[in-house]
Amino acid sequence: MFDTLSQLMTDTLGPFGPLFLIGGLGFLLIIGVIPFVLNQKEDPLTKLKKQQQSGVHLDDQMALRKSHGGMGQKLEKYKGFLEPADKEEYSAIQLKLLQAGYPGKNAVRTYHFAQFALGIGLLVAGLLYGFLVNDAETTTQRTILTIIVPGAVGYMAPKYWVTRRVEARKEEIVNGFPDALDMMLVCVEAGQSLDQSIMRVAGEIRAGYPALADEFQIVSHEVKAGKDRMQVLRDMGERCGVTDVASFVTVLIQSASFGTSIAEALRIYAGEMRDKRVMRAEEKANTLPTKMTLATMLLTVPPLLIILIGPAVYEVYKTLKNVSL
Repeated sequence: MFDTLSQLMTDTLGPFGPLFLIGGLGFLLIIGVIPFVLNQKEDPLTKLKKQQQSGVHLDDQMALRKSHGGMGQKLEKYKGFLEPADKEEYSAIQLKLLQAGYPGKNAVRTYHFAQFALGIGLLVAGLLYGFLVNDAETTTQRTILTIIVPGAVGYMAPKYWVTRRVEARKEEIVNGFPDALDMMLVCVEAGQSLDQSIMRVAGEIRAGYPALADEFQIVSHEVKAGKDRMQVLRDMGERCGVTDVASFVTVLIQSASFGTSIAEALRIYAGEMRDKRVMRAEEKANTLPTKMTLATMLLTVPPLLIILIGPAVYEVYKTLKNVSL
């Protein structure tokens, strides 16, 4: 019976008919099992212990969930599947998302959900495409690549997007940091406190450097909320992931620890940042001729050879043609 079914699938779907059948049955089995796994009810004793430990009434919890809503509430019951079990891995992913500009508490779940959804969706799309274009000339290797490659691309696409966002955000912070320091120095020397100057700088540079403005605004809000200023500054340096910002945080912490003038420290560090920006510009300008060499050769040498050798080649061709006649 198995041989008859295999022969029937081969005649209907081609040489890879049994493979498609097994893959389809496996996919349907996974889809059918997922709802039962995700909808498991929580043990009442465990639920009661959580409520007693948190000290929050059930009505308050329901009101809090309703107030948050959105994507995070929908993904709350799937957090066991959308969050790493290892705390170190969770912290690393959360820090990377913070550096990419995604500070939400549900950012890690959304990130893993995007990987899962895109991976499964493109894998199914590749399976359907391989099923539709299947013919006798299709090899096993080509069929496997047609199914697996889209799924791998969908799984890696969120990671690539976040990495690009981190790089772009770091570049924006590096470019805008010297101007922000100069403006902060002016505010401090005008008589404003460090907290007021940070707030003022966050509002002034938002049009040109929104990522850096967001970081300064977070610092201002956390200090207003009563968090320790040194810890707030350390968190800012960790979120930015830029060496210049980490050094700036160290300068402010040392200035506050030793009781030196913050304005003087800002003046010296702002001057260093300006010099460093000029050095980066000069470095890029010095590498420009090397990058243009290949383009210059490709765009200049072929037309020059055509102009110099073209007439001679044409004359030789005419001579050979007359001799042959």
